[in-house]
Amino acid sequence: MEVFQNIQVNLMALLVGVILALVVGYLLGYFLRKIFTDFQIKEAEALSEKIIKEAERESGTLKKEAAIEAKEEKLALISEARKELESKQIELRDKEKDNRQKENELNTLVDKNRESERNVERKQRELADEQQKLAQKIEEYNRMITEEIQRLEEIGSYSAEEAKEAIKNQVVQSARLEAAREVKKIEESAKNNAEDEARKIICQAVQRLASDQVAESSVSVVELPNDEIKGRIIGREGRNIRALEHATGIDLIIDDTPGAVVLSGFDPIRREIARRALEKLTLDGRIHPGRIEEVVTKCKKEVNEGIQKAGEQVVLDVGVDYVHPDMVKMLGRLKYRTSYTQNVLEHVKEVAWVCGAMAAELGLDVQLAKRAGLLHDIGKAIDRYTDGTHTQLGVEIAMKYNEHKYVVNAIASHHEDVEPESLYAVLTAAGDTISASRPGARREMLETYVKRMSQLEEIGNSFKGVEKTYAIQAGREVRIIVVPDNISDDEANLLSKDVAKRIEKEVTYPGEIKITVVRESRYVQLAR
Repeated sequence: MEVFQNIQVNLMALLVGVILALVVGYLLGYFLRKIFTDFQIKEAEALSEKIIKEAERESGTLKKEAAIEAKEEKLALISEARKELESKQIELRDKEKDNRQKENELNTLVDKNRESERNVERKQRELADEQQKLAQKIEEYNRMITEEIQRLEEIGSYSAEEAKEAIKNQVVQSARLEAAREVKKIEESAKNNAEDEARKIICQAVQRLASDQVAESSVSVVELPNDEIKGRIIGREGRNIRALEHATGIDLIIDDTPGAVVLSGFDPIRREIARRALEKLTLDGRIHPGRIEEVVTKCKKEVNEGIQKAGEQVVLDVGVDYVHPDMVKMLGRLKYRTSYTQNVLEHVKEVAWVCGAMAAELGLDVQLAKRAGLLHDIGKAIDRYTDGTHTQLGVEIAMKYNEHKYVVNAIASHHEDVEPESLYAVLTAAGDTISASRPGARREMLETYVKRMSQLEEIGNSFKGVEKTYAIQAGREVRIIVVPDNISDDEANLLSKDVAKRIEKEVTYPGEIKITVVRESRYVQLAR
């Protein structure tokens, strides 16, 4: 290394000497040429003056001619001197250019030498890093050997059955890790497949169904102008309240609550009819059984007209092609249906828009996707009046009115009752989840919320190697902190899948829940 540095120093000194010699030679030649040129010019001027003086002594007739000849000769000499000067200047510029080129070459050589030095330093650093990694691997291998020796010592004290069980658990764990690695490879490979496969991956990535459980509002409150009218609503011996309950099928609760009557019933349409009828009766003031039947009949007609208009409006807003009039009326009935306090008619409208947007991005039939999204919950319009789940009833309605097979399958599969047979079914399930799980879409009781948050954290903490589990973002994400020494990266990936499966199986929740497993390793050493 020292010899190499001495060679570099000698080379640099030689190059600097060459550059200085070239610069000194160039300056010396430039001044010599300038002195020689000035001497020639002065000599020419002296000669011309001498010729002029001699010409003046000649006859007057030749004086002008001699003067002209002298001037021409002077100009010729000056022109020749200028040409020679320009030639010398051109030659000097060429030499300067050569010197600059040599200087650039010299700088390039210096840069190469510096780059070589940097490469040597980088190689040295890489060698040091490799040595450090090698030392870490040796330490890790020694630790693994120690653990294996301890494990063998433990196995040596096992019975035959215990040894078999220990070996089986080790083989199963190894197989699970290999399976997790293969799953990860398959997922990465799937991202690079053809366009159709990419569409399926996108759809599968967003599909996660909302819960089939709903929390309905079963009461309505009617404000009264004053408490005196409560007696008129009840009537003599309760005949008015009995007539109103009989006509509407809704229970009236008249208690000590000031200025209000509570309407109780699970049918939201009947409850709406009763609410409107009671408001009209209290404003009119004429409350008796005959008037009650008349007003209830009128309110039924108004509500049915509103249902028809709501169904027609939602079909127009979504922009779906022809829908059977009976199905339009069923869609309108969803205006008075709620799920987790979310209006079902607004929900199906959102799902239709989301399905249409995703279908447009994926190059699918936008009209068919919107249709599947709009009709996916149509069974909720009649599920209170007949047996069966809303998905089964929705399938029967769609088949009765000859809907497309993809629409029928989307209705049947959006809660995983059957397998999806097309991308439209997957889009419908995804749109249903997006609409249901967006912030502010649905609400639940405080007790249910707290219980669900606690259940999520208990599930996460029940797995081996978990340090702490946090349910965050109102229960929409579960963040699991694991002990890095006990769980590897592949095991962490497997843990997230196991937790997701248990949550799907044991917890009732709207929308979807994101499971994040955090494995962090920190190594600290002190340099003394």
